[in-house]
Amino acid sequence: MMENLFDRIAQCPSAARALQGLEPLARKRMEEMARLVRLPAGATLFRPGDLCENYLVVLQGAARITLTSESGREILLYRVEPGQSCVLTTAALMSESEYDAEGVTETEVEAMVIPASVFGELLASSAVFRRFVFSSFAVRLQDLIGLVGEVAFSRLDRRLAAFLLKRSRTGSRITMTHQEIAAEVGSTREAVSRLLKSFERDGLVHLHRGAVELRDGSGLRRLAEMP
Repeated sequence: MMENLFDRIAQCPSAARALQGLEPLARKRMEEMARLVRLPAGATLFRPGDLCENYLVVLQGAARITLTSESGREILLYRVEPGQSCVLTTAALMSESEYDAEGVTETEVEAMVIPASVFGELLASSAVFRRFVFSSFAVRLQDLIGLVGEVAFSRLDRRLAAFLLKRSRTGSRITMTHQEIAAEVGSTREAVSRLLKSFERDGLVHLHRGAVELRDGSGLRRLAEMP
């Protein structure tokens, strides 16, 4: 391996903390069989119907996991960021089933990849690795439950206002299409476009081609926090 695996893991604090104290035999097995991969933004990690052949832990960058309906509506399930793994990958490996969603790199990604057979060995033999896998699985499962509750019980205008506020923390201009925003908030492009135009009429935002500029953060915050 051109770069030592554990030297690279040490540069990802969350992964390093989680795998701290890995048993010598488990560490040796990972050094022998795991590999580092680098993928460009926009690379497909898996599609619905694919068999899962590897366990992947992101060390740098981010990937998007999305679900698309037969009608073409897309919803963002979650992101996989540094130190995290994909709950669907874990579920597919443990149940030997196919993927139901799609994973695509959102940025350039560096990840640790462990073959499915070695994943099974480590899960059975290493308490530290097992704790890392199930802890990551539990966090992601909570995120998914939160998403279901939000989509099912929260009004779209509140979800959209909260999303715009969240994404504007680094600046007032959000460079995203209406379709991309719809995927993030779990709705259709048409519904999001109607609401954004309503927000614009109310002076909350200004719409540009492929971007949304926030004009009234306080107004959006009041909307997001409405009961």
